[in-house]
Amino acid sequence: MFSKVYSGGLHGIEGYVVQVEADVSGGLPGFHMVGHLASEVREAEERVRTAIYNSGLRVPAAKVTVNLSPANVRKEGTSCDLPIAVAVLAAHGIIKSSNMEEYAFLGELGLDGVIKPVHGVLPMVLALCHGGIRTCFLAAENVPEGMAAEKISIVTATDLKSLILLINNPKLIREEKANKTKGAQDTIYQMDYSEVNGQKLVRRATEVAVAGGHNLIYIGPPGSGKSMMAKRIPTIMPELSREEQLEVSKIYSICGLLPSGKALMKVRPYRAPHHTITSQALAGGGRSPKPGEISLASRGVLFLDELSEFRKQTLEILRQPLEEHTITVARTWGSCQFPANFMLVAAMNPCPCGFFPDRNRCFCTEQQVRRYLGRISRPLIDRIDICVEAHPVTYENIKECGQNEASSVIRARIERAREIQKIRFKNRSILCNSEMGIGDIRTYCKLSKRNNDFLQKIFAELKLSARGCHRILKVARTIADLEGVEVIGRNHLCEAAGYRNLEERYWGKEL
Repeated sequence: MFSKVYSGGLHGIEGYVVQVEADVSGGLPGFHMVGHLASEVREAEERVRTAIYNSGLRVPAAKVTVNLSPANVRKEGTSCDLPIAVAVLAAHGIIKSSNMEEYAFLGELGLDGVIKPVHGVLPMVLALCHGGIRTCFLAAENVPEGMAAEKISIVTATDLKSLILLINNPKLIREEKANKTKGAQDTIYQMDYSEVNGQKLVRRATEVAVAGGHNLIYIGPPGSGKSMMAKRIPTIMPELSREEQLEVSKIYSICGLLPSGKALMKVRPYRAPHHTITSQALAGGGRSPKPGEISLASRGVLFLDELSEFRKQTLEILRQPLEEHTITVARTWGSCQFPANFMLVAAMNPCPCGFFPDRNRCFCTEQQVRRYLGRISRPLIDRIDICVEAHPVTYENIKECGQNEASSVIRARIERAREIQKIRFKNRSILCNSEMGIGDIRTYCKLSKRNNDFLQKIFAELKLSARGCHRILKVARTIADLEGVEVIGRNHLCEAAGYRNLEERYWGKEL
């Protein structure tokens, strides 16, 4: 007999429908699996055979052939264990149902027949939903994640024996509709900007950066609050939209990083890898490419503390994702594209001792300072919109405790600015000002003749590249949005240009 059931597979962060075909025929008894399979998929033969036996089911000796289609795509992971077992039992006539075309199965099988959870359920269930599947059977731990897909019914499957009973008696199936909000994640932060004293310029630069999604770098001596400021950025970021939640959750689902029992990521990602991170861990990769820190930070913040301590080769990987908001990992069999739409926030000391340009405390030679700063290339610095200097905190600043703006107040202003941008970029793939292309800049960043001449002087004075000039316009657009002003003024250009001034000061010809 022949049977066919449906399952899912992963390519990058996207899922696709897998057809599991089983045929039982005469000939020498055996179990043969085909369809471009990874080693863990081939091992399913033993897991399925043993799980069927330990579930109290007896199948006659026969030649069993299992094909996982499409055969030209490599199948990986253990999510096909359950559909293989169901297909084999259906081919033997143990499972009898006229609704198999509407069902899909995802799960790993234990040797005792228990159905175990797998990674990447969300993108696979979304693909099954788009493929017309109406019901998906999942392990209990994967149910909240599967329900987030919506428009598809999710059924809990605990073990192989009870699953067979459900399939053969459809009236016993109890479906959980995916439109329920079960498993919602609360946005709770343990930190607040009210705890940060002083550094008004840094606070302002951070607010502008978050409002427009701009890349940001803090430069200053040790203990000036650079890391403290960066860690609180998520507390002032707008909440994730439904589309952003799905995008972020798919990435975390594949990596097995979704919070236990939660359906979707509701909090913007904040990733802060150590400076010893490898290039592959940052960009993603492996024999079967998985997302790296760049993609895990998508729609959130990638914070690189002690930027100059990172390997230069590792930092250079950031250049393409910062421009294109995606990263492509290529292998001989093909390539995978991962999202990389993150806000880069970096912090660094200006020299090995950390006190340059204060020559009363810094005794580094000019060559030492240049070598230290030279670990970060000018092309990378050119891709950072806002560069701000953090000055040492005074005792008077420390006494300001309790007088600072709370994160909720700052976030309210940022949300108003983001709402302006949402209306501006309606029906576009752009979400914030930092994502504008050259055509968008010409449309939304128009200047008066007087301000255009002023920008020309800034261009010449700061020796800007074309990219640097465009980034000043983007930041100026965000500053105007924070004020609720439609037209970019000279004060907006001055502030935006001031955030680029430090680039020439530290990475220019003269120190």
